[in-house]
This record gives sequence, structure tokens and C-alpha cells, in this order.
Amino acid sequence: MTNLRILASAGVLVLALDATGVVAADMENAKKKAGEVCQACHGMDGNSPIPENPKLAGQHPDYLAKALRDYKSGARKNPVMGAMASTLTAKDINDLAAYYGSQPAVLISRY
Repeated sequence: MTNLRILASAGVLVLALDATGVVAADMENAKKKAGEVCQACHGMDGNSPIPENPKLAGQHPDYLAKALRDYKSGARKNPVMGAMASTLTAKDINDLAAYYGSQPAVLISRY
């Protein structure tokens, strides 16, 4: 019975990961898009060198994808991010979210 529970739990986990796009992410596409669209403000690895810009590295991919979709649709307002997100496809958004979510966050002290 325990083996059946473990197997069922593993199956649910695989389905959940696939639904978020994490498993199917195209990291080469993400790196290309990050270099073209994101790196100037957020850094290539998502650890922004500019204190005013959010760090994306290590954020939850679901959160990043939703934020990008909301900027693209106008539900979330920011003229710079709205313009950047408007150029992204749904695949680009999922790939970028998975890419930045997989990057290690670098924490620095400002004090």
C-alpha cells in the first residue's frame, strides 16, 4: 500500500510540474530572450545590478509567468514592463519564468 501511495504522489508531482511549464521549458529560448529583453534591467541571471530593479532569480516560476502575463494584458501597470512583455509569446513567458526561477538568487547587504 505504501508503494502505491509513493507512486501516486510521484505521478501527481510530474503532472504538476508539467502544468507549470517547468518540465517543458526551452532554456535556450529563455537565455536568448533574457539577453534580448530582460538583462539590461534584471541581469542575465536575474540578479539585477540596479538596486531599483527587482531580482528575478529564484522567484517562483508561477509568480513570474503571471506577472509577465499581467504586464502584457495591462492588468498590471508599468509602462516599461508593459512594453517589454508585449513582445513576448506565451512560450517565451513560460520559458523565461522557468529560467529565472531556476537561477540562484544572490543576496547582498546594502548596509
